[in-house]
Amino acid sequence: MAVSTPQDVHPQTDDAGSNLQEMARKHLWMHFSRMGGYDDQHEIPIIARAEGPYVYDDHGKRYLDGLSALFCCNAGHGRTEYGEAAAAQIKELDFYTNWSYAHPRAIELAERVAELTPGDLNHVFFTNSGSEAVEAAIKVARNWHRVHGRGQRHKIISREVAYHGTTMGALTATGITPLKVPFEPSMPGGSHVPNTNHLRWPADRDNLWAAERLRDRIEFEGPDTVAAVILEPLQNAGGCIPPQEGYFQRVREICDEFGVLLISDEVICSWGRLGHYFGAQRYEFQPDIITTAKALTGAYIPMGAMIASEEVYEPFSTGSASFAHGSTFGGHPVAAAVALRNLDVFAEEDLCGHVREHEGRFRQMLEDLRDIPIVGDVRGAGYFHAIELVKDRDSLEGFDHDESEWLLRGFLSGELYRRGLICRADDRGDPVIQLAPPLTCGPEQFEEIGTVLRDVLEEAWEKVQAE
Repeated sequence: MAVSTPQDVHPQTDDAGSNLQEMARKHLWMHFSRMGGYDDQHEIPIIARAEGPYVYDDHGKRYLDGLSALFCCNAGHGRTEYGEAAAAQIKELDFYTNWSYAHPRAIELAERVAELTPGDLNHVFFTNSGSEAVEAAIKVARNWHRVHGRGQRHKIISREVAYHGTTMGALTATGITPLKVPFEPSMPGGSHVPNTNHLRWPADRDNLWAAERLRDRIEFEGPDTVAAVILEPLQNAGGCIPPQEGYFQRVREICDEFGVLLISDEVICSWGRLGHYFGAQRYEFQPDIITTAKALTGAYIPMGAMIASEEVYEPFSTGSASFAHGSTFGGHPVAAAVALRNLDVFAEEDLCGHVREHEGRFRQMLEDLRDIPIVGDVRGAGYFHAIELVKDRDSLEGFDHDESEWLLRGFLSGELYRRGLICRADDRGDPVIQLAPPLTCGPEQFEEIGTVLRDVLEEAWEKVQAE
């Protein structure tokens, strides 16, 4: 898996920048980062301010945020009205917990979210992050079966190379071995099936092969032991892997056949990333549970949610029953106020419609890079795409571990950043470059992205040939 990598040091503009570097190296433990790689000659990238689709480092250099700050800032940076909403809420009610209490903003946001979800997913359980949302979904799925007398149904099936979070339950669903091994033994009950990346499938393989492998797995595990299937509408890890036509409809049939809940993990795919409020709407399937986070608030403040159908919610809604799960800050009133303003912006500016209008041009910009031999595939949907990198396009020969390490971390990550583009060079699965720009972007930003990608990928191919 690609991690944050050191960048060559820029000349310091003042003592403040130098002090920030020193303080960061001494005290800030960054996530998924090789902290030992930073020193006086390799500085930590410090993002100091942001506006629209751009961010600026502590030296004043501008970067196009081609990853929306990890798929989060869908409405772009620097919207002061979000801060105004937060400040107004603090004046009215700074905080009260949803633990046995309610407050106006959480109620209003739950109603707004329920209005936007597909089908009867009308019950919103707020969390603080995507991992927590997945954790809540796993727990409610197990609990739901238990209250119906099916306590043996505890297993969760997900896909290979899928990322579902880092808490222990979510990590069990995650299908990326290097993220799991350091913390094993995992929570029992996790199993995985093939994903839908068909790039190297045999030509005669059935289009719904991956869906049928899910059915096989449920039968192998024993249908009376399986609680839920959790899938992203468009799989993030492995490089923006889309489903085959009819895949989710078949998955829904299989889940119904065996009485298994279907969880749509939309921590990334919701809030316009695929041109709809939810990815399930893009691919026209009805889940029992949706998990979301990241762009719910535009990422201006942390918030997530687990959204359940009427059927899932019902046994926890009467008499003395309850879902014995929660957190102090879930549904925080300030976060809820920011989320409500964020959803106002989505409606006022029709951000979902903007993505649908412009995604073809975004995709075409990436397709135009196929003349560079290192580009083996372009895939994705909406404003969420990946370029898979190969050594030989005819055979689709990929890079081994050492080659991938050199290509992604030794060259691409740093060079793209130095040229003013933030995106993700990743090898959870095959080596890819992922792009997920803010939903406000258009042709001007696409051209900027394409120019940087072309120059860097052409140089990367020259280096591969020289090796």
